[in-house]
Amino acid sequence: MRQYKLELENTTLIFPGTVALKDFSARFEGGKVHALIGKNGSGKSTLVKICSAAQQPTSGTIKVDGKTVTMRVPSDAFARGLAVVYQELSLIPEITVVENILLGRLPKTKGFPRISIDWAEAGRKAGEILKSVGADLPLKAKVKSLSIGQQQIVEIAKAMSFNPSVLILDEPTSALARNETESLFAVIRNLKEKGVAILYVTHRLHELYSIADSVTVVRDGKYVGSIEMEHATPQIIVDMMFGETIQKKRPMNLRFDTRVVLEVKNLARGAHFHNISFVLQKGEILGIAGMMGSGRTELLRSIFGIDPFDPGGEVLVDGLSVKSPTPIHMKKIGVAMTPENRKKEGIIESLSVHANLCIASMKSIALRNFISKKREKPFVDGPVEKLGIKVADAKNLISSLSGGNQQKVVIGNWLNTEPKIILFDEPSRGIDVFAKQQIFQIMWDLSNEGISSILVSTELEELIEVCHRILVMKNGQIIHDVKSDDVTIDRLYAFCMEG
Repeated sequence: MRQYKLELENTTLIFPGTVALKDFSARFEGGKVHALIGKNGSGKSTLVKICSAAQQPTSGTIKVDGKTVTMRVPSDAFARGLAVVYQELSLIPEITVVENILLGRLPKTKGFPRISIDWAEAGRKAGEILKSVGADLPLKAKVKSLSIGQQQIVEIAKAMSFNPSVLILDEPTSALARNETESLFAVIRNLKEKGVAILYVTHRLHELYSIADSVTVVRDGKYVGSIEMEHATPQIIVDMMFGETIQKKRPMNLRFDTRVVLEVKNLARGAHFHNISFVLQKGEILGIAGMMGSGRTELLRSIFGIDPFDPGGEVLVDGLSVKSPTPIHMKKIGVAMTPENRKKEGIIESLSVHANLCIASMKSIALRNFISKKREKPFVDGPVEKLGIKVADAKNLISSLSGGNQQKVVIGNWLNTEPKIILFDEPSRGIDVFAKQQIFQIMWDLSNEGISSILVSTELEELIEVCHRILVMKNGQIIHDVKSDDVTIDRLYAFCMEG
């Protein structure tokens, strides 16, 4: 007889103007990895938040281990063995790795006259947890000093510390390098052997065949169906998600001008990268590949002026030298950047979708220092329609959107500045197949308009599919410069990993 760890019956959640989830019913067995997939805005994140008690359903029943439960706060979910790792990190950046992993559960001494934290025991426990997920991080380091990928590992270790009976992973590999992904999969398989039910939310369909036992599809807030992976072909899965779709490829006639619009000379920044020189041509889409820690993101941040580069380096835009770039100046001369961490640097969560789409273009919108709602309207309506941003009302808070729709708002905000060069740092992270294709099409359309792009992506397949040319970085240096048409995915992985 099958043992269901988690059951949802007619679960519904209604927001003003939006039905986020409608009559969703599904059952998840222990000892299996259940992939949960769906297009952007389909209701996956809503379902995860309901399961973790971060949001309360409007109606419906939730059962854990066969018993109907009411979970009003996240601590209720933890008490019943439900642990969640969200796509958006929820760590406290100002405290250490140890403190984040054992937050609220730090071991204490029994000394007199007062009780204090037993840091030696805390370090031992946190070290064991990190070891169990195949990670080696500096325990005393503040989380803000870690890379996004390292922070994701801390988040996973924190969830694993609860020894959950149901583990919910929302895009857990989105910021992980290939070897880190394999380590995570090993942990998941180990939990599976112990009878844990694992809900695995992902947009990376190729991962399903490596880790999932079954796949459950959500579409427009409704349960579409579940299928065992042994019977699930890629076409069946995509059809369940979208209906019949046609995968777009980079147009064969996508050409670019030979005129150089961006030149980087001898750029270096401490231990992050050094001796970086390359050119970007008008209308070219240039990819940057590399394993985590190779210096890709740090390079884009220095080019855009977020972080300073060392003396002796130089950035030229349209032949004019910008020796000490700042984001304000780079925007003024036609350079835009969509950051890797959209929650921290790409959006303002307390503001509306409308406001977030207008932020970067405020000087163009304001007339004699006054903001005109009439002038704002095309800056909002244009991106919503062009990027397919799913929002009932642009006046709604951006925090109410799914991660994928938030990413589209970030891109739309910068497209509104009418840039001639755009730096895209992981623009497809947490976005479904259809939304990715929309973003790629935007890059191709921009290329045809003579607008150049630099694309950093962990998904090497994306770089080959989208870009004209790819730079490969390792240990802070460019070690290869290849044309996308001349390299296979296996060869590109080999370039990234070579000694």
